[in-house]
Amino acid sequence: MAHLFDLSGRKALVTGGATGIGKGIALGLAAAGADVALTYRSHQPEETLAEIEALGRTGAAVKADFTDIDEAAAAEVIDFAADALGGLDILVNNAGIIHRAPSADMPLADWQRVLSVNLDSVWLLSQAAGKRMIAQGSGKIIIVSSVLASQGGLMVPAYAASKHAVVGLTRALCNEWAGHGVNVNSIAPGYTATDNTQALRDDPDRSKALLERIPAGRFAEPAEIAGAAVFLASNAANYCNGSTVTVDGGWLAR
Repeated sequence: MAHLFDLSGRKALVTGGATGIGKGIALGLAAAGADVALTYRSHQPEETLAEIEALGRTGAAVKADFTDIDEAAAAEVIDFAADALGGLDILVNNAGIIHRAPSADMPLADWQRVLSVNLDSVWLLSQAAGKRMIAQGSGKIIIVSSVLASQGGLMVPAYAASKHAVVGLTRALCNEWAGHGVNVNSIAPGYTATDNTQALRDDPDRSKALLERIPAGRFAEPAEIAGAAVFLASNAANYCNGSTVTVDGGWLAR
């Protein structure tokens, strides 16, 4: 059975792969045998690249700001990964931001910035990668959503809207591309110890309330999201199309 999860020879791109969940996924894919390219914006990628290479895999990184992305920029990112690694078999759309503010007071600019990173970049990168994968007759696209794709959250309207939207996009792309050998699925992480949850974890009352609701009693570590990504990127998931794998410590079951 181990061979089903073997990614040896596969070429992967992980957006936002220098830190947090993206780093956990990038290292998980590399440990399973994949060469991994990543995008970064503010977090420098050298540490992650060194860890990828220590696993015996090829790593590459390109700086990309998804707060202002268009078709040409998305194509450049996909082309960079394919050129650096010698192909592209796996795309993990992980890059994301969050803006916390009361909905009545959120400026349009903040709403649009979150949607650009969390939704527009996912659509444009998936479209660019999808063209390449359809032509080669195979590929895995994984979209990192959130448990807030099933909930509204508090004071994160743009984030919640974007995460609902990418689950819908996952299903829409599945319907068109599954017959071409391209699997499109998503992962819904729960509360994970990353920069995006730092403010919540630093707030004693909010952190306590969250932990009391999580059956596992703790926040996830970024590396704990990687297993779902390795599964969805592997041959073990060849018949998974349009699905969402939840990794939340039981949050949604509560």
